[in-house]
Amino acid sequence: MAENLATISRATVQRQMHRFQQDRPKLPRRKPQPPNQLLRQVPMGRLSWDIQTPGSFETDLVHHCGTVTVGEYVHTLQLVDIATGWSERVAVLGRSQAAMVAGFQRVQQRLPFSITHLHPDNGSEFFNHHLLRYFGKEITGLKLSRSRPYRKNDNRFVEQKNSTLVRAYVGYQRLETPGQWVALNALYDQLWVYYNLFQPVLHLVGKEVVNGKLHRQWDQAQTPYQRLVASGTLAPEKQEQLAALYANTNPRQLREEIYQAVERLGQSPISPDATNPKEEAPLR
Repeated sequence: MAENLATISRATVQRQMHRFQQDRPKLPRRKPQPPNQLLRQVPMGRLSWDIQTPGSFETDLVHHCGTVTVGEYVHTLQLVDIATGWSERVAVLGRSQAAMVAGFQRVQQRLPFSITHLHPDNGSEFFNHHLLRYFGKEITGLKLSRSRPYRKNDNRFVEQKNSTLVRAYVGYQRLETPGQWVALNALYDQLWVYYNLFQPVLHLVGKEVVNGKLHRQWDQAQTPYQRLVASGTLAPEKQEQLAALYANTNPRQLREEIYQAVERLGQSPISPDATNPKEEAPLR
């Protein structure tokens, strides 16, 4: 036995020891947990395209950081109602709890109907103790869900509006000063009237597969305001306010004012950090 031990190779010893280790009982281990434990309480998925009742909003946060994410900068909080196409945009300076709550409060004060379902992505700016507490106290009966990680189609309505109603007007420049934040909110106030009251949108009403190809059917184009009135859920006083705003607004003049607001925003000074290639930012 001693002679055999003297001539045994290291590989043989490792192989024999590995067999003994396999027979050793393993201690119980916890399964991998998501970085944000609050996400475990919120169901994942995507909202259906055929929702008929206003109040179900997809929401997202658009970054205006330029090419770097260093420091604090402006973001756009955008919400899009699936049933009517009604959209809300608010500029927030930073992603703190106070900034995000102020953004949602501004949306609630202006929105002519209630939020019943909120569907953001998995960002910590939406899922933190402070904001969840705000949702539970300030928005009565709110249902909260989230998109699946790395599935942008789960927020397809708001993602499309990020391009047409945010990037198309603001671009990809860095916005970080209080003056730029105020100017962007002034632009969004004008876009709120122009888009919701005067811009017709199509709504998907059916899908059909013919010869292996998906065909979509669309209804007649209507403005979000017209769809909201047709839903029958708008309170009489809110309907009167919107009707008066619609009658007293010149859409052509409003469009010219929007162009002027975009030009003023584009003429704002560029931050030195915008040309410092320290860290590449994901463009959304």
